[in-house]
Amino acid sequence: MSAGASRPCWQNCCGADDGEVHLIDTMEDSLSPLDEQTVQIRGLITLFEACYHEAGKEAEFIAAAIGLGYCPPRSKERPPQRKKELESARDLLSTWCHPATKSIGWDIGGLPADELWGVLGEPNPLKIWQAARVVDRISHALDPHHPYHNLALNVGDYGEPKAGDVGEHYRDNSAFWQQTKEAIIHDTVDGRESRISLAFAIDLLMPCGWDFVASLATILKAIGGDLHPDRPLACCARNVRLSPLCNRLRMISDTLNVFWRGETTTGDIDRCVLASLGAPTPVKRWLAASLDKTIRLHLTQPFDMDLV
Repeated sequence: MSAGASRPCWQNCCGADDGEVHLIDTMEDSLSPLDEQTVQIRGLITLFEACYHEAGKEAEFIAAAIGLGYCPPRSKERPPQRKKELESARDLLSTWCHPATKSIGWDIGGLPADELWGVLGEPNPLKIWQAARVVDRISHALDPHHPYHNLALNVGDYGEPKAGDVGEHYRDNSAFWQQTKEAIIHDTVDGRESRISLAFAIDLLMPCGWDFVASLATILKAIGGDLHPDRPLACCARNVRLSPLCNRLRMISDTLNVFWRGETTTGDIDRCVLASLGAPTPVKRWLAASLDKTIRLHLTQPFDMDLV
């Protein structure tokens, strides 16, 4: 999601410039100066993304931190299942890029390797080059020291422009790069017809995305020549409403809303999350409001652009 409001703390929220955001900003102004722990918790909210494959757990962690008044320690390691999926995907594609290699027996998140190899079809120089870019994308996720150079996306993590021309790194393979940009995947976003280039799809294959395995399969089908997938491509905010985590996030948001507004309800809220917030204070109410609004913006803002 791209920046939508002047305050940097809202940079992960598109459309964060309405009356409710202004109210929350006014709450912040009344608390200044903020202590270090409060700033750290607000920083976690700024990093929150509903497309994260453990977004529900992340929202629960932030709510607990709000209640405690500090961020408890936690592992920085990638969840084991996702790490395994990434490693398997890297190894599968690295192996496929060597045409003499025979079929292998492992799977990626339940999808058999033979099935994924099948959608790629017979190797040729363009397919191998495109698959190698996917290998680089995944390898960079596993090891930040492994370089990945964007094919089409010329912005930073929150939509800020980046210096230089995108694709400059691929000038020695300009024909392959151009063909990758011109390969257009036709699917839907929120039920309407949409388009995304294969180049953008590879750039946006996020290792933390909730639909990583299915997104990988769509990209491999596109490399194999199938540009009309049965399943919409979900990447970042694109098709986030298809995430099975949406209902859980809405419940957490509703719970936070009850807390920061000081309301009583018999509705569908999470009593454990509410209890973790503890007794209301001005700081807690502001942080809870910030997380509530962030979640709601992530789940309701339309993705109304083609990426071509």
